[in-house]
Amino acid sequence: MMPGRSPNSAPAKLPNRSRVTNGSELLPGVDGRSTWVRRLRDLISLHIADLGGEDAISEAERSIVRRAATLTVELERMEAAFATAGEAKPADLDLYQRTAGNLRRLLEAVGLDRRQRNITPTIAEYAAQKAAEKARAA
Repeated sequence: MMPGRSPNSAPAKLPNRSRVTNGSELLPGVDGRSTWVRRLRDLISLHIADLGGEDAISEAERSIVRRAATLTVELERMEAAFATAGEAKPADLDLYQRTAGNLRRLLEAVGLDRRQRNITPTIAEYAAQKAAEKARAA
């Protein structure tokens, strides 16, 4: 966390970075309100939380999580199509199986186990909390 910033504020946006890099867009030129993008964003957040949170993952892990979330959304769409049609055509089922296998490999790359996030306050955070408690008591 940057000095002088509250722990709940958004990270500072660096100048001359793409909107994807600075977090203001998930996909350039795509409406972020669509069902597909909202589900993608939810899955990315859930996977990152499982890996210990934003501060605990590398950029490579973030990239793998993004691809895994994309495959998950598409697999869910295929499942809905299978359910609506009451069947899966052999070619569609083959694509589904290959996509599911690739998803498994991506998830194995980042670890299928949930990681605990470290919530222990730093010494500075602990001291600030105690000072605030003391000030409120006075």
